[in-house]
Amino acid sequence: MILIGDVREKLKELPDQSVHCVVTSPPYFGLRDYGKDGQIGMEETPDKYVEQMVTVFREVWRVLRDDGTLWLNLGDSYASFRDGKVTPDTSRGDSTGTLVPKGKAFNRMATTFAGTAIKHKDLIGIPWRVAFALQAEGSYLRQDIIWHKPNPMPESVTDRCTKSHEYMFLLSKSRQYYFDHEAIKEQAVSDNKPRKFGASNQVGTLRKDIGRVFEDDGLRNKRDVWSVPVRPFKGAHFATFPPALIEPCILAGTSAHGVCEKCLTPYERIMVKGDIPERKTRDKMLGAYPDRKTTTRLNSVDMVSIRKTQGGWKQNCDCITTNAIPATVLDPFFGAGTTGLVSQQHGRNWIGCELNPVYAEIASKRIEDATPQSKLFT
Repeated sequence: MILIGDVREKLKELPDQSVHCVVTSPPYFGLRDYGKDGQIGMEETPDKYVEQMVTVFREVWRVLRDDGTLWLNLGDSYASFRDGKVTPDTSRGDSTGTLVPKGKAFNRMATTFAGTAIKHKDLIGIPWRVAFALQAEGSYLRQDIIWHKPNPMPESVTDRCTKSHEYMFLLSKSRQYYFDHEAIKEQAVSDNKPRKFGASNQVGTLRKDIGRVFEDDGLRNKRDVWSVPVRPFKGAHFATFPPALIEPCILAGTSAHGVCEKCLTPYERIMVKGDIPERKTRDKMLGAYPDRKTTTRLNSVDMVSIRKTQGGWKQNCDCITTNAIPATVLDPFFGAGTTGLVSQQHGRNWIGCELNPVYAEIASKRIEDATPQSKLFT
């Protein structure tokens, strides 16, 4: 469902610990006018912006389960003064919700930085200011993920490089939380093709007690730099989430098997441990010839590592029922609805909050056009 209104009020309608994962991108500081009084992003100073972010995410933490995660995308802002002021560059709509044509800014607000150390041309550091503020509130700042944009917006600057990345922060409420790393594994980059090890193959002299066959699946844990092209959405002229950017967040942050229908605890993968026979390598040449880089493989195999493989799903609570329902994903700054779109495509429930009713309509139509299931407005 989409909750239309100020997120600081609409989140109060949701019950405690009712969502499993939050994926969102709040309004960037000083960049866009959303056409509403008191809107987030148009604060007078970065400190006041961070203060509003903390207020919102206090309510987010209330509705997020203790085993849930927050995936927070934020871009940075530069201080560009005109007579000691900084101005936003574009607009999403006027105060009635009417869309403004691309390239025409509505109500360009002047914002002063009196009393701060921020200077003309300074990179303000908004993402880290918010991340550290949430950490100070008690959140676990687990990771800074780099969203690398292969097709960034061109810039005419000549005294710095063109910006081609943003941050995606992974935060949690607890030290232990739900995270399905198997669901987001990526292709390993290697010159070696997947190969089999066993007592009767080409490896060479193997111990007879191995008694197993292991097949390398060619996958590895997902890295923390995600190269995802920016994708325009014709229904809105402002920047939107690329679906490929938030898909890993939803897949890792929610259970594909669902959650207990009674207590909402996620089902977890059953992981079976197994030994891997691995051929060791040694550089015979480096000792005698330090300038040589040739390596030679030993003709032997040892049981040197452990591999975890999927073995189904397990209920992670003591409830009598074994019925599972979809996990719920929340986006408190819904925008064009990409979080809802991707959540629904992967069989998750979703809740969005959107300040502007025009964009709530755009998001609803976008999701309905892409998926057969309709959602409820409140």
